[in-house]
Amino acid sequence: LQLVESGGGVVQPGGSLRLSCAASGFTLEYYAIGWFRQAPGKERGGVACMSSSGGSTSYADSLKGRFTISRDSAKNTVYLQMNSLNAEDTAVYYCAAYTPKVQAMCVMSYTSYDWWGQGTQVTVSS
Repeated sequence: LQLVESGGGVVQPGGSLRLSCAASGFTLEYYAIGWFRQAPGKERGGVACMSSSGGSTSYADSLKGRFTISRDSAKNTVYLQMNSLNAEDTAVYYCAAYTPKVQAMCVMSYTSYDWWGQGTQVTVSS
C-alpha cells in the first residue's frame, strides 16, 4: 500500500493550492482517508478526513470553510483544496489511510491511521 502526495509549494497569503494523494496497491473506497499537517516544532494535527463510503467528511474546526477534501475514485486519488491560505498554514501535509470499522465515518486521530505518505511541503509567504 502506497500513498504519494503532490501539489505542495510556495504560495502567497490569500492564495490557493490543491494537494493530491494518489493511492496504489489498494482501492481508496475501502479505506478512510485523512489529511494531516505538521509545522516545525508542533505536533501533527488533523486537517480533514473522508469516510470510505465517501459520504462523510470532517474538518478541523479552525479550517472549516477554507479547506475541502474530495475523492476521485476513477483516479484512486484524494484531494485537499486549500483556499485563503495564511502563514499559519505553512507545514508539511500528509495523507494517510486506515481500515474503518464503520464505513460511514472517519476519525482525525493520527494514531488510528496505518498507512502514510511521505508528505508535501506547503509554504505560505509573501
